[in-house]
Amino acid sequence: QLIVLPSEGHLLMRLTKPTLFTNMPVTCEDRDLPGDLFGRLMKEDPSTIKGAEALMLGEMLTLPQNFGNIFLGETFSSYISVHNDSTQEVKDILVKADLQTSSQRLNLSASNNAVTELKPESCIDDVIHHEVKEIGTHILVCAVSYTTQAGEKLYFRKFFKFQVLKPLDVKTKFYNAEVCFTDEVFLEAQIQNITTSPMFMEKVSLEPSMMYNVTELNTVETGDEGTSTFGKMSYLQPMDTRQYLYCLKPKSEFAEKAGVIKGVTVIGKLDIVWKTNLGEKGRLQTSQLQRMAPGYGDVRLSLEMIPDTVNLEEPFDITCKITNCSERTMDLVLEMCNTRSIHWCGVSGRQLGKVSPSASLSLPLKLLSSVQGLQSISGLRLTDTFLKRTYEYDDIAQVCVVCPYMSRES
Repeated sequence: QLIVLPSEGHLLMRLTKPTLFTNMPVTCEDRDLPGDLFGRLMKEDPSTIKGAEALMLGEMLTLPQNFGNIFLGETFSSYISVHNDSTQEVKDILVKADLQTSSQRLNLSASNNAVTELKPESCIDDVIHHEVKEIGTHILVCAVSYTTQAGEKLYFRKFFKFQVLKPLDVKTKFYNAEVCFTDEVFLEAQIQNITTSPMFMEKVSLEPSMMYNVTELNTVETGDEGTSTFGKMSYLQPMDTRQYLYCLKPKSEFAEKAGVIKGVTVIGKLDIVWKTNLGEKGRLQTSQLQRMAPGYGDVRLSLEMIPDTVNLEEPFDITCKITNCSERTMDLVLEMCNTRSIHWCGVSGRQLGKVSPSASLSLPLKLLSSVQGLQSISGLRLTDTFLKRTYEYDDIAQVCVVCPYMSRES
């Protein structure tokens, strides 16, 4: 958008990239009155594509005729020119450009030094750039001060208001891997393009916090290279939504401390980079993502080793990990209760000994199943003899029980 202020000699223009020219083709059948007149005119039109004159999109570029939309994360660029319209020379010209937002005022001028003199029909040019980091109303304040030949100091300001819109809608979901051998957390990020033009998603990454390592699950390994699950051309059409998946695993120094992962934990932040139209680049970083970690109570029981498939009525081994999540020492006793399909092998009611706060111990166990199919491992009981408190653990994990003998049909 061009703003000309001839009385003060002040000009402001937003720097935007051109757009492809579009026309409105008019066609008719050969038996109609115009005949091939419209077709010949479109072929002679220099703005049409040769061989595809009926398409609306042309080959020419046009300068933007309006201010256009400004989205959060993009770079706002403007050209400021102060022109001396008078017939007299002025001195000590100082041009200042500030951007006023709802929370702060930023100085965008490239230089804060005054120009010594400005002759008639001469101008002072300045280009400003600013990465937009807030949505809502922005006001560009352009101020000019100068001194006339008579020594009079003059000053004027011009205001330019514009709105910064939100380009993306980001939603996150957390999934806790309760039955895994680690405290893995899966993050699903849903990103929706809420602009009116397609976006090329250059990068969507998760920067984890110091407590986690992250693995991106948005590629499919094919040989030595990985292929994106969204294809080679990662375009996001207007109002379309795309899901990105990440796996976070606590670092070893934090995973060993049961109390560190409890409560609200900071996961990290998403870094999103995109391009629109003719290569305009935008970037957004979300605030720190937080999730409510699952509560494990005073004693946490997790699995370190379990087979996926076991044979019917044949013993198999599992390894459990017991962690004291409380702030006191516990004296634990293990009890094993059989279910309809799962039978424990070993002595029930045995002493496990004392477990200090945040300490853990590995517990190898043996059991068998008397029923085929997907069976749930249940029936473990831990009793703290100090407080006479019992902790029950059911549906710890599931195993697939198969029959090792195949019947042959004659």
